[in-house]
Amino acid sequence: MSLSVVIVGGLHADARRTTVARLLADVPGSVVLHHDLATAGAGTVVRTVGDATGVLSVGEAPLANDCACCALREDLVPELRRLADDGETRLAVVELWDSVEPKAMAEVVVAGGLTVTGVVTAVDPALLLPCLGNGDDLAECGLAAAATDRRTVADTFARQLEYAPVLAVVDSEEADDEDRELLAQLHPTARRVRIGPAGRADARSPLVRAVLAGFDVESAAAAQHPACALLPAEADAHGVSTLVWHRRRPFHPERLYAALEDLTCAAARSRGRFWLADRPDVLLHWDAAGGALCVESAGPWLASLPDAAWDMVPPVRRAAAALDWHPEHGDCCQHLVFTSPGLDRDGLAHLLESCLLTDAEYAAGRAAWERLPRAFDTLLEV
Repeated sequence: MSLSVVIVGGLHADARRTTVARLLADVPGSVVLHHDLATAGAGTVVRTVGDATGVLSVGEAPLANDCACCALREDLVPELRRLADDGETRLAVVELWDSVEPKAMAEVVVAGGLTVTGVVTAVDPALLLPCLGNGDDLAECGLAAAATDRRTVADTFARQLEYAPVLAVVDSEEADDEDRELLAQLHPTARRVRIGPAGRADARSPLVRAVLAGFDVESAAAAQHPACALLPAEADAHGVSTLVWHRRRPFHPERLYAALEDLTCAAARSRGRFWLADRPDVLLHWDAAGGALCVESAGPWLASLPDAAWDMVPPVRRAAAALDWHPEHGDCCQHLVFTSPGLDRDGLAHLLESCLLTDAEYAAGRAAWERLPRAFDTLLEV
């Protein structure tokens, strides 16, 4: 009997545990592995293995390089291999600790020669907006995975949510239509599975079918890459809006930089790719949540590469570029998406438009663009 591995993560711990319990109850012969990183301060990570009846074993993994996440990586695959070799376990559920992101763990498991059939983020809709609005460092909340962990609650939760193709949505009396609509707009391509009160075991429940449907780590990574990300579409319902802003003219670096605070705080979540006039060959990544913005280079636009280099570019990237292709500028463009309750769509669009090059600046050409003040050098650590 081959072993299937399902990864369940998310900062909403109660929702995560409820989801895991349902999987254990619905799939005979399933076990759960959980590494508790909260004990890392004592120098170890505690590993628990259990099933639907309770805890089966408890062990410890020593810290690797003073990094709890590194200890998790080094201990997880051997434990999964042990379960696979025993031949008695049909499904291994890897329940990630609160701030561990599923992307890294899925890639570790697959690199270890095991089969990941599903990645799930468990969500309590009532906690969605509070998490996305929380700009605190994980360390301030006791959720850092390493001494060098500089992530925030908001950006960590956003990545957990957007990477998983399956969202396990627990029943919540505090959640309303706005909360559920926000979830739908943030990740419209996800399969959302409702997790209600526990009932009789059902090996063909919607949750079980979803987590055994199959998972591809390369496709999942491509879906998050700024050059070809599956970004949300335009939407407006139940007080929640998504603005998709797409233009084929570069930003003026100084005007955009001056507007960053207002743009970052305009929405609960914003992301995408953008084009700066002073560095016209560089595809830049926009990633904002919790009132904080991360801007980084994601490599060259395909239009700036010689034809011979295209063969080294993944097909999904070439396909995404083809959809955006313009006779003059190729795939260079602005593609930003803002999602939030109470979004001021008109004001936001006006502010973005004001940051583009004017007609005269645009007509001056690339040589003039590259002489504009390099306002983003500090952000991009140039």
